[in-house]
Amino acid sequence: MQLTKPAYCAALLMLTLASLPAAAALRSVGAVAQSQPFEGGVELRMASGARVRVGFATPDAVRVRMSPAGRFAPDVSYAIDGAPPRARATVTNRGALTELRSESGTRVVIRKTPELAISVVDSAGRLVVGDDPARPMAFNTKDGSFETSMRRDDYELYYGFGEKTFPMSRHQQSMVMWNADVPDYPAGHDPSYQAIPFFIALHEGKSYGLFFNNTWRTWFDMGKTDPHRYSFGAKGGELDYYVFTGGAARTPAGVLRDYTALTGRGALPPLWALGYHQSRWSYMNQQQVLDVAQEFRKRRIPADVIYLDIDHMDGFRVFTWNPKTFPEPKKMVDQLHGQGFRAVTIVDPGIKLDQNFSIYRSGREQGVYVRKADGSELHEKVWPGVCAFPDFTLPAARAWFGSLYQAPLDLGIDGFWNDMNEPGVFPADGFDKPEIGLGPQRTFPLDARHAGDGLPGSHAQYHNVYGMQMARASFEGLRKLRPEKRPMVLTRAGFAGVQRYAAVWTGDNSPNWTHLALTIPMLTNLSVSGVPFVGADVGGFMGSASAELHARWMQAAALTPYFRTHSNDVSAPREPWSFGPEYERINRGAIALRYQLLPYLYSLFEANERTGLPPMRPLWFDYPGDARASLVEDQFLVGGDLLVAPVLHEGRTSREVYFPKGSTWIDWWSGARHKGGTSAKVAAPLDRLPLYIRAGASVPTVAAVQHTGEMKDQPLTLAVALGASGSSQVFQDAGDGYGYREGASRMIRVSQDDQGVRLDIPASQGYQRVGAIEFIGLAAAPGTVSIDGKPVQDLRFDPATRRLRIALPDENVKQVLIGR
Repeated sequence: MQLTKPAYCAALLMLTLASLPAAAALRSVGAVAQSQPFEGGVELRMASGARVRVGFATPDAVRVRMSPAGRFAPDVSYAIDGAPPRARATVTNRGALTELRSESGTRVVIRKTPELAISVVDSAGRLVVGDDPARPMAFNTKDGSFETSMRRDDYELYYGFGEKTFPMSRHQQSMVMWNADVPDYPAGHDPSYQAIPFFIALHEGKSYGLFFNNTWRTWFDMGKTDPHRYSFGAKGGELDYYVFTGGAARTPAGVLRDYTALTGRGALPPLWALGYHQSRWSYMNQQQVLDVAQEFRKRRIPADVIYLDIDHMDGFRVFTWNPKTFPEPKKMVDQLHGQGFRAVTIVDPGIKLDQNFSIYRSGREQGVYVRKADGSELHEKVWPGVCAFPDFTLPAARAWFGSLYQAPLDLGIDGFWNDMNEPGVFPADGFDKPEIGLGPQRTFPLDARHAGDGLPGSHAQYHNVYGMQMARASFEGLRKLRPEKRPMVLTRAGFAGVQRYAAVWTGDNSPNWTHLALTIPMLTNLSVSGVPFVGADVGGFMGSASAELHARWMQAAALTPYFRTHSNDVSAPREPWSFGPEYERINRGAIALRYQLLPYLYSLFEANERTGLPPMRPLWFDYPGDARASLVEDQFLVGGDLLVAPVLHEGRTSREVYFPKGSTWIDWWSGARHKGGTSAKVAAPLDRLPLYIRAGASVPTVAAVQHTGEMKDQPLTLAVALGASGSSQVFQDAGDGYGYREGASRMIRVSQDDQGVRLDIPASQGYQRVGAIEFIGLAAAPGTVSIDGKPVQDLRFDPATRRLRIALPDENVKQVLIGR
């Protein structure tokens, strides 16, 4: 028999595949061969030799672990805040099924044959998530990889995954978790700077979350290859994932509460860190820094922070100063402080390989640097030239690096910016391969060695936590050196749990309208990944922005958690006055709005530390039952009470706004009302940010100040949006330090209905006093107003804004009532 050429090729291919070792393909874990109790759950010995453990971390969080080799690694994780939790479960065996039930009623149903299949069921008996029996849990003994798959509904949506340049929902997308230095990244590019293998699913108003606790290069296919399943896996380590049901109500808030209880929550930032930050690469000398600060004060533009990029250093050596251009750094910082400014300096991980550089010699003598596979010191090229790099997975290295902050603290530096910590490096001299953006020349060799806090491993294992552990070294060092202050650390790279140590920005973005629009899905998805203190460089880092783009970006960023303008070394000036008088006025207004609402933002950060609720939220987070809200990516919520709808397209002076179903929304500027579940085309002139307050909300505001140090002397005004019942809280403390954890704070409580507001204001301890109530959304001036039953005659009603302002005589007021 003579084969045709196509048949011959096919036969040859089949013979080739048949000749490959069986281990080269993924192998199912198979059926359960033996089951035994294990710490409140079960341990399963599989027919394949693998082992699987299933149990509850909390009554509403299920944990599944699988070791292909049948031996589990020590149960430690950089992502988890403390020891991994465990909760009790009742175990019932019924033939081929084993069921675990927690005290909340959440169940795990384990099918033991013919293939292992695990399903999670909520307390109401509804399926949360379940294995896809057509693609069972599997592993590859040859290369150490593994994967598992879950069934999905066509309309199940997914959010989170850290920093991605995708649309709002990540359904039918595939993603890689691998921290990478990706300047000028396009929309749809992956991976990026922050690898956070956690997502929140949403389907028909109900949510669950899944966290893949693995630091290796991991991947997720959320229905892109097959829309009826999603899969995730890794190149090494263990399959170790948590499913968060979100409690009985199955809410996104419940999911994020439980995820952040596991991975930690960010401490309340110092108040000044919530002000406006001005930066560029670089302000080249100390006089230029002082001139910029003076211009802000002269032009009455609020600002709190000025940054010093890499050119402040001596030959880019970390923790040094250029003696020619910054000869008197302490004098400079003292002058900044005198004008109400704080100073932040950049700190990269690379330590210049220079025998005359005392910091390099100190690190070498203490043996704290990353090692190559042969045990020699790893050297890679970055800004100073050839450098060594601290191994931040070594406790001694973190302690050593943290101690280096003593010198800048002694000069008065207030905050620190950890950059290049993916880790990103430059190609070596003589590099002659294609300059691939995500090529191996852009980071450490994968076989470089790390200490792993007692669990030594390769860079392939610890790459994704390098940046977070650098931020940890910075944060813990600052806490030790200045225990009375809250550290301000900003990091470019991170992993799950990075929120415990640092704020995050979205790296080297571009000055175009596409990147402006990207900021909303990027920042809101970072927020629901457990990272509350997030922002993007205003105007785009990689070049020069037009005046209009910069102004619209200022407005869009004004109420994001982290608010900084930053640009590269070849960009045109980016200070708020750089585009002429009219744009200076517009930019001043955007920054002033930020400062007016700082008491509200600060309260949201305090709530985040208690509850895990992010200050910046996508619409679906608070309105999971609103299908239209689920894909909105050009608006966002600030807390639960403000809706922001920035203009994201060139030349537009109006835009369509969607108002989430279930609330009434009142225009911040005009007082006009909008029913939830509707859309409206609204005016958006160049000097206005479309902003709305939820009826039933009370939002604290303050008169615009030049910096946060002036806020304590300004009384608060409570902006009360009439039209629904509701309650709100306003948090106050010293603005820095940790006294609030010992009771040195107060919580003002406000409740309202159609008749007015009721106030519970604890006795002041030197905090901003509540000086006025401002009712928003009144169609006309009320017939009567009373404070604690006494009529008020002196009223200020503005029909253009539909606002009624009532001054309070003191803080003993209990209620303010209005008669229609």
